[in-house]
Amino acid sequence: MMKIFVTFLLFTVAVNAQMTCRMQALNVPTEWIGLNPKNGQCLDEMRKQIQMEINASNIYLAMAAHFSRDLINRPGFADFFFKSAREERGHGLKLIEYLSMRGQLTDNVTDLIQLLDVDVKIENGADALRQALELETKVTKSIRALIRTCEKGTNWYHLVDWLTGEFLEEQLTGQRDLAGKLSTLTKMMNEHGALGEFLFDKEL
Repeated sequence: MMKIFVTFLLFTVAVNAQMTCRMQALNVPTEWIGLNPKNGQCLDEMRKQIQMEINASNIYLAMAAHFSRDLINRPGFADFFFKSAREERGHGLKLIEYLSMRGQLTDNVTDLIQLLDVDVKIENGADALRQALELETKVTKSIRALIRTCEKGTNWYHLVDWLTGEFLEEQLTGQRDLAGKLSTLTKMMNEHGALGEFLFDKEL
């Protein structure tokens, strides 16, 4: 069995070496990339935005885990924040896919995402929604700043249009939804206390 494994490994290495030589021999043109390297700041800000989206996803995961605890037991809030975590992770992946489409993932891919510690402290459901709204506002401001940076360069117009239509629309809609939920929950808790949060959780 060991001989078979070693033979397979050597065969794989040989095939990979041949493929590498063929790719180098092809001399694939790079004009298709079409991004002006002089505006490296736009690319740097894109990478920071990816990190921010992943961080937001981790924060929402922590919130979801909080509401999933047996002593808290708010399944509506837990599902809501699990969904939010998936959406933020999806945003990060979209940005990565865009960079790949524009030929910008050839170097330093392993440094693209870093896992940072998340410290989330939640008092109640209203506090969680308030923190989520503040987080989404911060993300939106970052996207706007990214757009302004990329507008300064040449041939980033497609990225600017894509960010404006793909991301800002969803961010603004999401902020409005969170603000509405926070307003409703605050009124219910003012009227009914913990029972108001319990009833709100059932509707999420």
